[in-house]
Amino acid sequence: MVVELYLDLFSQPCRSVFIFAKKNNIPFEFKKVSLMDGESPVEVKDEFGKISKIRKVPALRDGDFCLAESVAIMLYLAEKFRTPDRWYPADLRLRSRVNEFLSWQHTAIRMHGSKMFWMRLMIPKIMGIDVPKEKMDGALEDLNASLNLIEENFLQDRPFIVGDQMSLADLVAIVEIMQLLGAGLDVFEGRPKLSAWRDRVQASIGKDLFDEAHQAILGAQDGMKQVDPSKLELFKPKILRLFF
Repeated sequence: MVVELYLDLFSQPCRSVFIFAKKNNIPFEFKKVSLMDGESPVEVKDEFGKISKIRKVPALRDGDFCLAESVAIMLYLAEKFRTPDRWYPADLRLRSRVNEFLSWQHTAIRMHGSKMFWMRLMIPKIMGIDVPKEKMDGALEDLNASLNLIEENFLQDRPFIVGDQMSLADLVAIVEIMQLLGAGLDVFEGRPKLSAWRDRVQASIGKDLFDEAHQAILGAQDGMKQVDPSKLELFKPKILRLFF
């Protein structure tokens, strides 16, 4: 029985799992979850709770073993399928650098990037709510601070975050940053170091796989025209609490 991966490629963590599995030729069954179509494991899918106790994607089922959270899933796949060392190095110091970034990103580039994505696209376009300028300016300031840290602290003058080869740290970083392009914000403009790193990451992943994984999010602005706003009413109070 192959591993089942429950994914929505509109989601950054789901894209990291998808790319990691495909790039490493890990056999898996792609169980598509379309959050924008109202297929929400978070609130309404009782059956999904048996697979992911936190009722979020991505989720993995391997026989009778189930697992949630993208980083945990990728580490499980790395161990089970013995993926190349570069992804999660055996060397203590290199592995610690990967762990450092993975620990940092949750409350930095992920949080700030997601906030900007919702404020620029989802909240005004789908929910019909104007975002005050001071809120948008503050969110952009936080985002730029995270991007500066990636360039100055994590990348420095290295090709990739932990050295000469791409790791899980780069994979998790790129999917978060690419999300912003889906909201019409080109964060690579005026950042040559970040742009060159993006090109190296894309080349390491392979352009076809990179494009496949990001096709949905890069078409998000046009895709929003097809979304039924009523399907997001369930999330509206939670979203407004998070961002306002």
